[in-house]
Amino acid sequence: MAVDAVDSTSRTHDPVVTTPYGAVRGRYEDGVAVFRGIPYAAPPFGARRFRPPVPPEPWDGVRDAGEFGPTPPKPPYSEAFARLLADPVVPGDDCLNLNVWTPEPGPGARLPVMVWIHGGALTRGSSAVPVYDGQAFARGGVVLVSINYRLGVEGYGLFPDAPPNAGLRDQLAALEWVRESIARFGGDPDRVTVFGESAGAISIGALLASPRAQGLFRRAVLQSGPPEASERDKVRRMVRRMATRLKVPATARAFAAVDRALLLRTQADVARLGSPVLGGPAFGIVVDGDLVPRHPMEALLAGGAPDVELLLGWTSEEYRLWLAPGGLLERVDRLGPVALAGAMARCRCGHEVPRGYRAIHPGAGTADLVGQMVTDHLLRVPLHRLADARPPRTPAYVYEFAWPSHVPGLGACHALELGFVFDTVEVPQAAQLAGPGAPQELADAMHSAWVRFAVEGDPGWEAWDASHPVRIFGAGPPHTVLGPRDRELALWDAEPGRPGAPLSSPESTPSPRPRRPRRVMAVRPSSRPPRPPRAGGGRSLP
Repeated sequence: MAVDAVDSTSRTHDPVVTTPYGAVRGRYEDGVAVFRGIPYAAPPFGARRFRPPVPPEPWDGVRDAGEFGPTPPKPPYSEAFARLLADPVVPGDDCLNLNVWTPEPGPGARLPVMVWIHGGALTRGSSAVPVYDGQAFARGGVVLVSINYRLGVEGYGLFPDAPPNAGLRDQLAALEWVRESIARFGGDPDRVTVFGESAGAISIGALLASPRAQGLFRRAVLQSGPPEASERDKVRRMVRRMATRLKVPATARAFAAVDRALLLRTQADVARLGSPVLGGPAFGIVVDGDLVPRHPMEALLAGGAPDVELLLGWTSEEYRLWLAPGGLLERVDRLGPVALAGAMARCRCGHEVPRGYRAIHPGAGTADLVGQMVTDHLLRVPLHRLADARPPRTPAYVYEFAWPSHVPGLGACHALELGFVFDTVEVPQAAQLAGPGAPQELADAMHSAWVRFAVEGDPGWEAWDASHPVRIFGAGPPHTVLGPRDRELALWDAEPGRPGAPLSSPESTPSPRPRRPRRVMAVRPSSRPPRPPRAGGGRSLP
């Protein structure tokens, strides 16, 4: 039975929208229509375990969409990280679901759309994290969609009897649902911006380079995550270590027969020794010849996704989230030269790189040098290369988040910018990472820039060019700095295995990176007048 969407001016009844699979009933919250837990694919269990997603079964009547749907299976964070990062669990099998916040739930609005892909090292996280509330985006005239996708071994295990990258295939299915359905919620399927942080940004890098995702989005935001692919052998070793502990063959069929809770505990045990700074076993996206036909960075440097506008960036001290909670900062400082040697091995660089960092930062401790070296190797240099490679007709914009957390030791760490992007700094779960008293004016500025990028393709500062303009979001008003990381990143240009090259695709040859001249760092104001803060800024969200 077809059910038409309610008139967008009515706020006296719950909003009802018809999707291709059935009608859903949401809720009006502070004038915004919110739909939670809408299935975009069938539950990935039973015969569908470790298989690509398939469409959900249609339903009769009106399905309630008032609560978040089930979250994909995942192990909990360790105690040290759980104090900083919220990761709610909603039980149930129907975990391939998404949420929609819209100011106008009707087909005539044609509003810009933003689709959020969460991070969490492809093993944790979900769309139900309170920091990711979409109210502020909807109040700014954007339809916000957030999605769940399979994680860990369920989403990124590499087996001889199942297709790889199941979690990435889920993301593709969600974007196809948006293309087909979002107009009914007031969105414009031709004005979709995907944005994600950490593993979410890495996923977007793979989708940018995937021929199967072309045309599904117009703009993309990569926060603290570059286009990359993991070595297939590294992911296989992760699966084999789990298989050895479980005493089963390293096949999808055998893993599907294992108790789900035991599978998660085993995954957590095997991954315990890994970290972004130190390396170690981890799941990741792999080149599969299908959805990911070649290394994403290689494909993008060769001209992939030429019409997609990009917003790229990082935080000033990414590594502090990876090292501070477990006391690794102090341990790395104590190890001194041993830690530097480990960082050189991790980064595949010679002695000149750490010497150069020491000369640029003479007062820094070993942990800070190691952390910045690894962050640059894994993240900043690849994003610089990506920005350099964009065609002139398709601009890229680069930012750095530099405001330090009020939680001791975290600084401007990985993921800290999320509460500011979503304008949810007053949500208790955002304060876990930021501490009390996060500046609302900074949230207003950063959130408005993301909205402006989705609406206009221009976040409000200079596009990337040979002068390397970077927008700094930190203490005081946002401002533009020219080449703030150029001295450090120039150290990598002389290295044979430059970071950002596709190291995990043996059959490919990295594209050369042109040498850039050294320049003196300069600060300049934006050439555009500041955008006035949006109405409703500073509200406390539920």
